[in-house]
Amino acid sequence: MDHALQPYTALVPRTDKLVVQKVGHTALVTIDNAPANTWDTDTLHGLVELVAHLSADPEIYALVITGRGERFFSAGADLKLFADGDKARARLMARLFGQAFEALRDFSGVSIAALNGYAMGGGLECALACDIRIAERQVQLALPEASVGLLPCAGGTQALSWLVGEGWAKRMILCGERIDGVKAERIGLVEEVVEQGQALTTALRLAAQVGRQSPLAVKACKTLIQGARQQPLNSLLAQERELFVDLFDHEDTLEGVNAFFEKRPPQWRNR
Repeated sequence: MDHALQPYTALVPRTDKLVVQKVGHTALVTIDNAPANTWDTDTLHGLVELVAHLSADPEIYALVITGRGERFFSAGADLKLFADGDKARARLMARLFGQAFEALRDFSGVSIAALNGYAMGGGLECALACDIRIAERQVQLALPEASVGLLPCAGGTQALSWLVGEGWAKRMILCGERIDGVKAERIGLVEEVVEQGQALTTALRLAAQVGRQSPLAVKACKTLIQGARQQPLNSLLAQERELFVDLFDHEDTLEGVNAFFEKRPPQWRNR
């Protein structure tokens, strides 16, 4: 690395739950929303603004995102937001999640997720929006929304299928299968698995390599690479969010979320 991490002073952050530092041409974004680094309206709005600013900063070539602490990268959305069945809130949160992670996906430089702990639901969708994922071997990765009567609404059904194929996407989404970093690398969900405590160092080292590339060439290459999948993948993102909201017309949605809080198995009625 060129020098130690320093505060990124070119932007006044919208929220203190996203801590931004800089080293060389890399911006390090740390999700800092204890206890599980969940996403909320503040952090989702903040991510959109932050990515737009970093994309416009000619000194930033790469973005690394990680979670504060050793246990969680991010546990996704706080389920308390959905426990009362408020469909308007569900629509708002689906839109905010979609906007935030699509903005991250479209970051002009190279984005790298340093997965240092649990990446569940929207936490994994955040990582899926990045160009590259580095995972510690002990991490747990899952899209468990269907277990509480919901579905991934921030690109998960589309991006996961593209990365790992339909079969593994169905195992993780339809069967609720949770995988560790070692299996994630084997199926192509992450690009590298490292020992515990090494994800961030590895990600920053890889980001420093980006700093040696032409930022204009990288931007053009990224556009071409992602353009190969853009039309078939993105055509279903709006529908995905609408289907997420439509779930709030059904009894099983409230049953699933509230069963989670009551620490009991949900009693599905398929209605």
